[in-house]
Formats: sequence, structure tokens, C-alpha cells
Amino acid sequence: MPARIWLVGGTTESVQLASALDGAGLPGVITVLTDSAQDLYLQSLGLRVCTGALTDQTWPTFCRDQQIGAILDASHPYATEISKLAIQVSTQLQIPYLRFERSSRADDLAANPWVVEVDTVAQLVHGQYLEGQRVLLTIGSKWLPLFRECQSKSTLFARILPRAQAFRAAVDAGLSCDRIIALRPPISFDLEKALWQQWQISVVVTKASGQPGGEDIKRRVAQALGVTLIIIKRPIVPYPHQTSDIETAVQFCQAALHQKPV
Repeated sequence: MPARIWLVGGTTESVQLASALDGAGLPGVITVLTDSAQDLYLQSLGLRVCTGALTDQTWPTFCRDQQIGAILDASHPYATEISKLAIQVSTQLQIPYLRFERSSRADDLAANPWVVEVDTVAQLVHGQYLEGQRVLLTIGSKWLPLFRECQSKSTLFARILPRAQAFRAAVDAGLSCDRIIALRPPISFDLEKALWQQWQISVVVTKASGQPGGEDIKRRVAQALGVTLIIIKRPIVPYPHQTSDIETAVQFCQAALHQKPV
């Protein structure tokens, strides 16, 4: 069995990379967390898709069975655990690793006075950023429980993915059903603006997810409506090597599998 690329997937960028790798005839396996994430990838794609979380206990079997010869990490910027695991695997097996990192914001959008950046969720929750505000949380469902204590000082709303697990997390965090909306990105400027206006939002909380995560749209809507946009910065991960160029990533994979020098 020839060596394969392990593409850490689940993002828009990983879909584009999978298509590029397939087009270059490179063998690989894509890992995603959920069965629904498989739908991101074309049925005809030559790369196989595996679901489920890898752990310290399961990755050796995975890498052996799949004959992993290199790692292309295109996971979400906030999915730090899988990135750290992939770097660990690279180090222990002495195989090449490359992080594909999306841009942190749209290049044509400079920092603006209505945009506030915080380092962590804890800084936001324990500060006074949200006090007395009508707050829309667009941070996914995982962090919603951390905002439970904000319910007494703020009016919270949440936009989540249309998944039962995400809805349960929102309810468990104390959000009533009339303050939850389930939508799958991408979300247009007009829809984003209408939602903020419908709920009379004064503060929006989001992640520094870059253009694929709709950060540029949120910045534009915030400017148009005079709404404060609070952006939680990306966690710092010491990636050994990274790029944001698809062709560079393909060349890395070709070199790693000794198909073509770069």
C-alpha cells in the first residue's frame, strides 16, 4: 500500500485541498468528527473519509492502517486539540507536517473602532463587555455554557448549527427557544443584518474565523448598524510549518510522498 496524506478536515479549506490533492493524483485519507461532515466532500473523490475523534490511544492504529506518510492540517483554527495531536504524531513518526492556516480576516478590512478583540472567552465572560447589552453569540455551541453566568446581566441570543446537540447545548446554557436560531453558513450580508435588526442586537460575539467563517460579513454589518463586534482571538499553537496557499500545500504533499521535487 502506498503512503498516504492525512488531511485533517472539516473546514471549507479542507474541501478545497481535498479536491486539489485528488486532482494531483495524491492518495490520502480525510478525518472529520461527524458523519454529517462527510457530506462536505464529493462522493467521487478518490480520497477516503474517516469519521470520529482521534486520541492518544487510537492514532497509532490509524496511522499504521492508513500508511500515513505526511500530515496536512486544515482543521478549524480553534480545533487546537487535533492540531496538537497531529504535531505530536509528526514528531513521533518523523513524518512531514504542514498547517494550512486561513487568513485571520479579510485583507481589505482594517481594524475599526466598533471592533473589540479579546484574548480568551474567560476575559470576555468575567469582564464588563456584555453588561446591559443585547448580545448575539456566534461562537458555536461548545462555548455556550461558559456564558450561563452572563444571563443575569445581559440578554443573550445564539446562532448555532442546525444540529440537535447544538440546540441542547444552547438550552442547557440557559437560552430560551425564542432566542436561538439554527443556520448553516455561509450567511449573506442581508440575512446577517436582518437578524441583528430583528433581535435589536447591540453586541455580537464571534471568533476570528476569517472569511470562511463570515468574519468579513460581520465586520461590514457591525459598521452598517453601529453594533459592537467582539472577536475572540485565535488560540496560539506553535505550528512548525504553515501556509495559506493551496499550490504550496499540494507541492508539500508531492514532495512528502516523493512524487515530485519542489
